[in-house]
Amino acid sequence: MDNFDRCVAFTLGFEGGFTNNPSDPGNWTGGEIGHGELRGTNFGISAAAYPNLDIANLTQDEAAAIYKQDYWATIQGDALPGPIALVAFDAAVNAGPKRSLIWLQQAADVAADGVMGPATLAAVQAGDAAALAREAVVRRLNFSTGLLTWANFGLGWSRRLIALAAEINS
Repeated sequence: MDNFDRCVAFTLGFEGGFTNNPSDPGNWTGGEIGHGELRGTNFGISAAAYPNLDIANLTQDEAAAIYKQDYWATIQGDALPGPIALVAFDAAVNAGPKRSLIWLQQAADVAADGVMGPATLAAVQAGDAAALAREAVVRRLNFSTGLLTWANFGLGWSRRLIALAAEINS
């Protein structure tokens, strides 16, 4: 199993299939609760990010193609050490590539602009991959606990982040 496939398998284990919880801003085409149409999320592909996509009928293969093009390519997953690729990819699907890269940049102590530029890439390739990945998970957790949606989704996010931290060392 290559790095991308491993990352997709982990993320799909938590993203699962179709949901249309009206309390999730990502399920609305306008990206805010009550704004736009409630179209849901499928395999982590949200109506907020893809308002013109038929979310309910999205297949796993279609989701994987979107993951590869819009998430994996943006974080430059092929250039990242395994643990960092896993953490950055899962965060990109869950919170968007820019936010994912900000957490990674904060962990690497480089300018946090949400873009995988040469300085970020050099920093993450040169450091202790497992330690850097764990720190990015901590940054994600710290951010997530401050979200208004934490009360609704925090328990699931906590389970996901604990599993992610365990996966870093396997």
